[in-house]
Amino acid sequence: MDTQELIKKVRKIEIKTRGLSTNIFAGQYHSAFKGRGMAFSEVREYQFGDDVRDIDWNVTARFSRPYIKVFEEERELTVMLLIDVSGSLDFGTRRQMKRDMATEIAATLAFSAIQNNDKIGVVFFSDKIEKYIPPQKGRKHILYIIREMLYFKPESKKTDIGKALEFMSGVMKRRCTAFILSDFYNRTDFFQPLTIFSRKHDVMAIQVYDKLMRELPDVGLIKVTDAETGFEQYVDTSSKSLRNAHSKYWNTRQTQLAETFKKSSVDFISVATDEDYVKYLLMMFKKRN
Repeated sequence: MDTQELIKKVRKIEIKTRGLSTNIFAGQYHSAFKGRGMAFSEVREYQFGDDVRDIDWNVTARFSRPYIKVFEEERELTVMLLIDVSGSLDFGTRRQMKRDMATEIAATLAFSAIQNNDKIGVVFFSDKIEKYIPPQKGRKHILYIIREMLYFKPESKKTDIGKALEFMSGVMKRRCTAFILSDFYNRTDFFQPLTIFSRKHDVMAIQVYDKLMRELPDVGLIKVTDAETGFEQYVDTSSKSLRNAHSKYWNTRQTQLAETFKKSSVDFISVATDEDYVKYLLMMFKKRN
């Protein structure tokens, strides 16, 4: 991808996702993520109806009349995007690649964050930490993140979500809001590191998948390649029993995945590459209100 093509693609994603953030997600995002709590703002004279528990006794004694402490919501958040860059994301048979959809969703969340005056950071992971972008504010920072999502070439094609979560537990000392974007084709169990991380941080999981992974079409003999290991084999999709076994495997896997997130108190949505991810994000935001 040459420089002009990259700039054009970044701009296209910015126009679409920034518009979504402004027109659709602004209120939903703000109400879904409340900030770290209440911060002291000022003191003022006591008024009828104020809570006596808010009286500032030091100031009251100094001026010989009651004053109260005024608090306001501390809005600034740190938002972290944990983005899977393993080989399995480079797949798509319906409208776009899984990686392209993950990029759009991440950009939409990033623009929603900066409109809310939140910091945004990114971890690109495979079976190791490929790149860490510390949290910052501003449009320039978001455009840098989008360019990296489009252009970044990982060293490994495999996946280890647990490694990403362990890294985040070590690097994020203060509470953050974290989105995991992945197809969740993980060959090792990540329940324990997910549970540890979600105890301190607010975590959401967003799965992107292709419908071919859910249901095989009847198109005869095809060669399939594991994008992470390179293993190749021929599959006879005309076999009804094979197609049924494939669907059963998908459903079992999804049930196990949903149970993992439920036990870890992590919100979870699943979006196919030919679906409108907007409605799924809105569903997740509204569920949190």
